Amino acid sequence: MYTVDELEDRLIDLAFAEDIGDGDHTTLCCIPDDAIGKSHLLIKEDGVLAGVEVAKRVFARFDPTLQVEVLITDGTKVKKGDIAMIVTGKVRSLLQTERLMLNIMQRMSGIATMTSKYVERLEGTKTHVLDTRKTTPGLRMLEKQAVKIGGGVNHRIGLFDMILLKDNHVDFSGGIANAINRCHAYLKEKNLDLKIEIEVRNFDELQQVLDCGGVDRIMLDNFSVENTKKAVDIIAGKYETESSGGITFDTIRQYAECGVDYISVGALTHSVKGLDMSFKAC
Repeated sequence: MYTVDELEDRLIDLAFAEDIGDGDHTTLCCIPDDAIGKSHLLIKEDGVLAGVEVAKRVFARFDPTLQVEVLITDGTKVKKGDIAMIVTGKVRSLLQTERLMLNIMQRMSGIATMTSKYVERLEGTKTHVLDTRKTTPGLRMLEKQAVKIGGGVNHRIGLFDMILLKDNHVDFSGGIANAINRCHAYLKEKNLDLKIEIEVRNFDELQQVLDCGGVDRIMLDNFSVENTKKAVDIIAGKYETESSGGITFDTIRQYAECGVDYISVGALTHSVKGLDMSFKAC
């Protein structure tokens, strides 16, 4: 398995290959190789900044001689007109790294900004905002970093670091008890220590889970607010609880006030708008 740093380096290399190909002919034809310049990252919209550390990695990966002066760090609330960083070095390098850096920072800052709004919406409750696996292929590690920067909590990173028995797993296994029992047998056989979460669609399935036991968290899928409160009362601290499915910014506070531990929000990553910014010569 790759480390986070290795995954980021592979992503950066692939992105440069995709963008530059056999050469940035526009830059190469009009900018001398020895030209030195300076560019700054201009924030053009209020939000939460994210991706600064990844941007530094982009610059260093392409041209280690680039000098990056960070003026605003990850997780800081920014406003239109702020300057987040200044980069000095070869003009060719500034031009060839511009788009990749912006693509990453705009995407990550958009996610952090959206997450921050959800977190503020739940202020005063015990509920944490979770992300999901509804991420851009190849960008998951960056997008989940952005969720954390915005104040949210990462759910499982992928299919490898947690057991999540969803409706299809239960149905294909022949029922809840079968799914849970097979899960424990598998973990014992493979000598794995993974948390187990199971999704329930109604109160009958919830009772089956309570009768069987052997899980760490119960996900209440597409429960109404009223039924969520009832389910949380039934579970009564025996297991962690999570609400999921159809929960919006307008309704999330109502679900949190039911006492659930977590609410997962796919919209944090699957339909977010990037934060507007630009990288201009200065």
